[in-house]
Amino acid sequence: MNIYLTKIKELLKNTPIRPLYWKLRNLPPFRQIRRALNMRQRDLRYGRQFPAYYAHYADRPLDRRKVIFVEDRYDSLSDNFRLLYNDLKASGRYRIHVHFLHQFSVPREEYERNCCAFLADAATAKYIFLNDASPVIGCVALRPETIVTQLWHGCGAFKKFGASTQDKLFGDDQKTREKHPAPYYKNLTHVTVSSPEVVWAYEEAMSLEDQPGIVKPVGISRTDVFFDPAFVRDSVQKVHEFFPASEGKKIILFAPTFRGRVANATTPDYEEHFQLRKLAKALGDQYVIITKLHPYIRGERIPQIPEDLEGSFAADASGALSIDQLLCAADICISDYSSLIYEYSLFERPMIFYAYDLDDYFDWRGFYYNYDELTPGPVCRSTEEIIDYIRSIGERFDPLEVAAFRERFMGSCDGHATERIEELVFGHSLR
Repeated sequence: MNIYLTKIKELLKNTPIRPLYWKLRNLPPFRQIRRALNMRQRDLRYGRQFPAYYAHYADRPLDRRKVIFVEDRYDSLSDNFRLLYNDLKASGRYRIHVHFLHQFSVPREEYERNCCAFLADAATAKYIFLNDASPVIGCVALRPETIVTQLWHGCGAFKKFGASTQDKLFGDDQKTREKHPAPYYKNLTHVTVSSPEVVWAYEEAMSLEDQPGIVKPVGISRTDVFFDPAFVRDSVQKVHEFFPASEGKKIILFAPTFRGRVANATTPDYEEHFQLRKLAKALGDQYVIITKLHPYIRGERIPQIPEDLEGSFAADASGALSIDQLLCAADICISDYSSLIYEYSLFERPMIFYAYDLDDYFDWRGFYYNYDELTPGPVCRSTEEIIDYIRSIGERFDPLEVAAFRERFMGSCDGHATERIEELVFGHSLR
């Protein structure tokens, strides 16, 4: 049935009636039909297909030296895994495998093949590391010897995710969850977080309230690099090489999170929302701006920097530099609802929260803490408010507020998180 539906869709998309196809598929009745079919396919995939595939290989001997890293969405090994991966490789004691599932970037059939390849490998692995929701490993009857560690990809607890979004527009309602359960956070042995303060939020999001002790505030591995002076110096140099106009000026990093659903994510534009021309006119003598868009923003949804500002006042580093490198070099960080503010607080530098759509975003997703009380910096609703704050930043920035925020939400991130994670999972440090 699925094969025929796929063929029909391909025929429709490649004919002169393609515009009509796209209009029809977005009408409410057709959206509901598509959603029902997708839910049925998801139920079959995670309820029968993947569990059976894993079980077929799980009666084979366990490989106690096998370590698997799973990237659900990205094309290369992310910073969430890098330090641990390097330590494992340097030790020479483990067989390391990496699987890229490409959950949202390839056709469904290819994604399912990627998942099956991972499950066949995972069925005999002693150690599995995740950094995002993973229904693939969550849906199987996991053999008891396997240790699954969720390193997660963000720090702190800002915008809601997982079970916390129930009845929000971003999430499913209770009825849908009961009828179509999605095992995004099942089979977890450990979940590592950035401080004791946020344990409750992850237990709620991952439905682990009845399993105390799984969420452990040992720190986030990827933050260790921010305590390495050589990494910080090298990052600043790379930023200047990428954007020569930043030499001798202060760097403003604009790093917004995405809006909407993952498959069709959007971001603020540079005309109506984050007005680059106004910023250049007001601040261009002392500052430059580097933008870093969320990885979900692709293709025609990527806003374009005006040609006369590109390379002189502004540059988009989305595909060129990592967020870690940019955080090291930024003198000011402007974000909105992104968890990168927690990492940036380690530098105790000024932050600005550009929340022009705060009311809509709250209805869409929600927050774990009161937004205005949480944010260690001004909440701005317009470009003019951003300009006003930056012009008087010397008098208005409160470093003690950021230091208190850092201690509360990043207290377990001290440059040694990777070592503690290794001791937690392997029983000893690999260094």
